[in-house]
Amino acid sequence: MSDRPLKAGLFGIGLEAYWPQFDGLEARLRGYVDVVASKLERPGVEVVNLGLVDTSEKAVDAGHLFRQADVDIIFLYITTYALSSTVLPVVRRAKVPVIILNLQPAGAIDYASFNALGNRTAMTGEWLAHCAACPVPEIANVFTRAGIRFHQVTGVLNDDPFVDNEIEEWIEAARVAHVMSHNRLGVMGRYYNGMLDIYSDLTAQSTAFGTHIEVVEIDELARLRRDVGEAEVAACLDRIRTEFDVQPDCDPNELARAARTAVALRKLVDAKRLGSLAYYYESVSGHEYEDVITSVIVGCSMLTAEGIPVAGEYEIKNAQAMKIMDSFGTGGSFTEYYAMDFDADVVLMGHDGPGHTKIAEGRTKIRPLEVYHGKVGSGVSVEMSVKNGPVTLLSVAECAGKVKLLCAEGQSVPGPILEIGNTNSRYQFPIGARAFVENWNAEGPAHHCAVGVGHIGSSIEKLGKLLEVEFVRIC
Repeated sequence: MSDRPLKAGLFGIGLEAYWPQFDGLEARLRGYVDVVASKLERPGVEVVNLGLVDTSEKAVDAGHLFRQADVDIIFLYITTYALSSTVLPVVRRAKVPVIILNLQPAGAIDYASFNALGNRTAMTGEWLAHCAACPVPEIANVFTRAGIRFHQVTGVLNDDPFVDNEIEEWIEAARVAHVMSHNRLGVMGRYYNGMLDIYSDLTAQSTAFGTHIEVVEIDELARLRRDVGEAEVAACLDRIRTEFDVQPDCDPNELARAARTAVALRKLVDAKRLGSLAYYYESVSGHEYEDVITSVIVGCSMLTAEGIPVAGEYEIKNAQAMKIMDSFGTGGSFTEYYAMDFDADVVLMGHDGPGHTKIAEGRTKIRPLEVYHGKVGSGVSVEMSVKNGPVTLLSVAECAGKVKLLCAEGQSVPGPILEIGNTNSRYQFPIGARAFVENWNAEGPAHHCAVGVGHIGSSIEKLGKLLEVEFVRIC
């Protein structure tokens, strides 16, 4: 993981020839650039503000400055008419995504006041202060001919909720892209035998997101677990009882086993500097590794709640999806759909293994399981439902070596669930359960996905645009 901040480059453009002609225009437009800078500023984001670029010579310098500053994204604020030669050298050299901010200072020109100015020069200066839209076609044309992808936000500089929301989503998408490009994803164990859809192209994942994939050994986890002291186990048990609703039929020895493994998992994550993890293992009956792998669920759930999402069944693609959702601040719990309730028009979704306790409806239960279905051994597991309200599903899919982001927005709704020691939720979708399932399947994702609270499809779409990865929204 990295503590490097997201670096957002900002520059405004204008035309130097205007400044001696129209008193106060340059200072006014520079002030507008500062207003945009204030919209970009927030914790974890460093704004590299180059002010007003008004000549092609300054544009060349600006391109070098952005490269030197290592910016992740550029916001190009158009203050008035400006030549495209003040833009192309900046963006071409910086080689990062660019967002064109076509923002005028007011929703409409005050025509009566404008025409009452009387002085044609003053009127022209006022007009120029409002003509941000004028050079956008020129700039878009040049970007298109240069093969430079660009994105646009069009509206009013101040008091425009649409603009503020769009800027917020672009910044958040850029921040998540930054997180993913500095993330270290641990992979431990092996794939679930024969589950072909979850097999991943690790190079494709690293290429699409910039993620470093670190292969870690269960041997190291076992060694760390052997060295865990009884005081560490006791402290972890106290934390488990605080954070979870431990059911009375849980065997204290099983809880202690889970706590010991949880401590070791945390040590492994810290030693390898992991920001996410995908795992699966079986071993053989009676082996130490079987003891390890059958006691990981609680510890993996604790890591997931701490912003280090853990995906079972070696589902690397879904570890990526979970990390994306968690980085957007919406959680990111491992799930799949397993049945449909046609009477209520809901899709039943859940999974065995880790859950994201911070997005649970109420406290997450710990229950004993006599068998982990389809897997080895027995132990304790977690049971939770996702908070009732808006949710977003995200799948990181692969097709012929290409990565795709597939999402759907819906609602987590109350109702009966299967109380079997797994994560379980009921979801409604605006297109209905039947259409959701068919449309989702048609995109060819693996059967796992990540679920988070809130509707963030628009933000995920922007992430896809910044990464130049295909995005599909089902609903």
